[in-house]
Amino acid sequence: MRLKFVEPLMPTLVEKPPEGDGWIHEVKFDGYRSQIVIDDDGTRIFTRRGLDWTSKYRDLATAAQQLGVESAIIDGEIVVLNDKGLSDFAALRTAITRRQHDLYFVAFDLLHLNGHDLRDMALGERREILESMIPAGIRIQFSQSLPGEANAIFHLVDQAGLEGMVSKRRDSKYRSGASTNWLKAKCYEIGEYQLLGVEREAGKPAFALMADRATGKYVGPAFINSSRAIRERLWKRVQEHAGPAPKGMKRPATQWVKPGLIGRVKHLRGEEDLRHASLQDFREE
Repeated sequence: MRLKFVEPLMPTLVEKPPEGDGWIHEVKFDGYRSQIVIDDDGTRIFTRRGLDWTSKYRDLATAAQQLGVESAIIDGEIVVLNDKGLSDFAALRTAITRRQHDLYFVAFDLLHLNGHDLRDMALGERREILESMIPAGIRIQFSQSLPGEANAIFHLVDQAGLEGMVSKRRDSKYRSGASTNWLKAKCYEIGEYQLLGVEREAGKPAFALMADRATGKYVGPAFINSSRAIRERLWKRVQEHAGPAPKGMKRPATQWVKPGLIGRVKHLRGEEDLRHASLQDFREE
């Protein structure tokens, strides 16, 4: 029997995790969402969008043979752990090409097993079966649920420097696409970025356009919601440091600046570009 890739269920981003007993809470891993498919043709590993990346994940495909199942579809995340035991997105790309032995597959859902479609079963039951079939000490690991009350878990996740947490309705079925049965709450962090310019239009919020300090690559806008004193000081500096637009960037309502202004930006942790970002303050380099 040949199984096909199943479009994954995608969680909805929320400001804070849901309360109540009807939810399972897990760590949100900072890696590549992936799917292991085992059938008569062997083991294949797909990306979130359904690309066959088995050749890039040879060691994990071999590890999947230790599960001892005839057929299965397993939903999870491929990660690399740093020396603190946290998933490290920056190290992941290097590991895929050079350090296969550092990759782990963290399994959190089971959609199919030995000829049975499990997607109509309750999540809690699917996860019990999944946990029971993963032996200890292999590169495929089970994503344990976190005990305790949601807000307390979120606080601990934040303190530990993790990206966030995912909360899932214990009794929910698995349905592909965007869903509110799975909710992700992400933690914020503060970083320093190069200020490229300020975008201001009458009647609209003002945004600081930020770039990575090491590469100069544009990483996104940060909402300017700082105090009035900071906003006025920023606008004065921007006018004093006026410069040409960076190559390839065209934004008509932007006052561009010469390099040298550094912004402190609060933004969602674990994203390549700035998301839900706000400018807290700025300084001259």
